Amino acid sequence: MNKKILSGSFWLSFGSTFSKALGVIYLIPWLSMMGSEHNINAAQALFNSTYNIYAIFLSLGMAGFPSAIARRVAMYNGNQEFENSKKIFRLGLILMGFSGFIFAISLYASAPFFARNSPVVSQQASITAIRSMTPAIAILPSMSVLRGWFQGNQDLKPFGISQLWEQLLRVIFILSSTYILIYKFQVGYVVAVYFSVFAAFIGALASYTYLIWHFHKMLPNYRELQRNSKKANLHNLKKILLLIAYESIPFVVVGAGINLCQTIDQLFFKQILQNLLNFSAEYTQNMYTAFSANPAKITALVIALATAVAESSLPLLAAKNSINDKKGVQKLLSENLNYLFFILLPITIVLSTLSPEINGLFYFFSNQGAAFLFFNIWQSVFMAIAINGLTLLQALHYSKKAMTYLLSGLLVKIILQFPLVYWLQGMGAIIATAVAFLMICLLTYHKLGKQFIIHFSALFSICLFNLAFFFGVVFIKLGSMHFYIPDTKLTAFLYACSFSCLTLLAYLFFSKKIGLTEKVFKTNKTAN
Repeated sequence: MNKKILSGSFWLSFGSTFSKALGVIYLIPWLSMMGSEHNINAAQALFNSTYNIYAIFLSLGMAGFPSAIARRVAMYNGNQEFENSKKIFRLGLILMGFSGFIFAISLYASAPFFARNSPVVSQQASITAIRSMTPAIAILPSMSVLRGWFQGNQDLKPFGISQLWEQLLRVIFILSSTYILIYKFQVGYVVAVYFSVFAAFIGALASYTYLIWHFHKMLPNYRELQRNSKKANLHNLKKILLLIAYESIPFVVVGAGINLCQTIDQLFFKQILQNLLNFSAEYTQNMYTAFSANPAKITALVIALATAVAESSLPLLAAKNSINDKKGVQKLLSENLNYLFFILLPITIVLSTLSPEINGLFYFFSNQGAAFLFFNIWQSVFMAIAINGLTLLQALHYSKKAMTYLLSGLLVKIILQFPLVYWLQGMGAIIATAVAFLMICLLTYHKLGKQFIIHFSALFSICLFNLAFFFGVVFIKLGSMHFYIPDTKLTAFLYACSFSCLTLLAYLFFSKKIGLTEKVFKTNKTAN
């Protein structure tokens, strides 16, 4: 493999993984600086409700253009049409700069509406927090076009490194500003949350600076490509841009699927609990934090794992599908599902079993919090499997089907939200999400199975082994509770690390012993 591509793939994977890990780990010191349990709940509700809205506006602002630009640049470069690449890149920068500006203004203007319907006690605090995100919305779309440019030029290293800079500077700013505001200036936690959400702009600025520096560094290479390029022959640019926008819509909707689901929880939960059940704003905020805001960071890791497995299959799937090799696609889809279930299920089992310790480590020790985290982790399995399936459909050029299935699932979520939340409150919202994504799973894999004749029977042995693993892990956990129960963050951390390492090593040992590992990965041997 080309060394440049290999190096770029490493930095892209490392940047993405490190960023996600850092985005979870920083919560421990950040929340500990907030002080009381009340402050932690309020800070999490304010922060999370702000980020959900920000993520939706960011998806709309970028409209899938960065990845579309990357595909176009790669196509033009392959035909020695660098002049066309440069032209479409410049147009993309201008368009995304304008889009960022428009959506930043839209977010600023709509902040009162979202704050009024979000499950937070102070509407004014929510308005300020949401508006603190507008600078990030303004610059991120154009910054992402730069990433798309490098991706299209098969220069993935700056993409990965820029992610590192973005997350690292963001977290440093969050922790340092929170410490200075709370401990040096004796300012309340609410102002610290304002600075923490504004940190997205600081991270974006750091990433933008690095990307511009790398762009200038690569100018001699671009001049060389320009000298060897055919003349620009792009005609009817308006039609090309409209086509890109049309092609991008399904990717935008599917990419925002998780955030759309979380936003449904955010906007409907308050109306039901306060307006219909007459609960206080404080109770609603605490319940929202417990069932949604707190578990979201942990469940994001489960979903990220599925995304990584799906993305690893995409290049090969696209290649097999382009030559209409149905048997090759069928084999790759079977491999994808085997890998996903083999990796996802044991991690989910261990994480869910450690819910009390993980909840205590990141937030505080609470039976209710641990229960919500447990069910959220299992709900995220449906999400992960659904996102994997939707990603595969997109890779096989069924992007409209993927969008239709996701929207159908979200419609089910909206229909179930009212009766289930009215009846079970936070747990009702979790069940509504689980049912919605279970339906997406059934629709998605039925389509894949019907189109490519996939046999799902091979997953039976993986699921059966994981069922035995689940009972074994629960037995060990219950047995250990007779001797020791962690009650501090340090002991929870040490217990969770040792428990997860021992149980996952046991999983690998016994799966190899009974031949399951060989059965799952045997395709690699036969392929070689």
